[in-house]
Amino acid sequence: MAGDERRARLRLLMCLPLAALAPLLLGAAQPSYRYQIDTTRSMVSAQVGFMGIASKTARFPQMNGRIALSPEQLDTIGLDVEIDARRLTAGDQVTLNRLRGKDFFDVERYPTVRFAGQRMQMTGPTTATVAGEVTARGVTRPAVLAVTFRDPPARVTGRDPVELSARTVIDRREFGMTAYSAIVGKKVTITIQARMTPG
Repeated sequence: MAGDERRARLRLLMCLPLAALAPLLLGAAQPSYRYQIDTTRSMVSAQVGFMGIASKTARFPQMNGRIALSPEQLDTIGLDVEIDARRLTAGDQVTLNRLRGKDFFDVERYPTVRFAGQRMQMTGPTTATVAGEVTARGVTRPAVLAVTFRDPPARVTGRDPVELSARTVIDRREFGMTAYSAIVGKKVTITIQARMTPG
């Protein structure tokens, strides 16, 4: 009887590493759900200080992109948003011409602005930071988005839309936008409102 008990304990000890690894193996097998941006219900805006007492806002109504999420592996994310800079709008024609021109976005040479994110850290059930890169005017710089999901991403099923808002702040000088430094602020707040549908 004592020998049988020792053998049973030995078998239990031998099984423990596999039991410990099982959750990891199951997590690795979880599907990654893919979504496409709903271009009719998504928009990007960029706001910058003006004259130290006001601000100017440009809006980018045309963008496309995708997001890949796995509810069991939320530390990784595939977020890729491409914005059509040629379609940007502004509050007045003078501002619009300057933003589209060579001093700022230079849309003839650089028609798109892009954000790509690969790493996500959840800061709450529906909030997270996403680390990635912004590319504008042919220059790529690291950036971190503060993201708020409408619903907890841990509950995504791949069947329902994903809605989110995201915000980051960049220094326009790092992208070669150095004009009008006496009256236009250096920091630009970029806000993304996106609805993504399965696909």
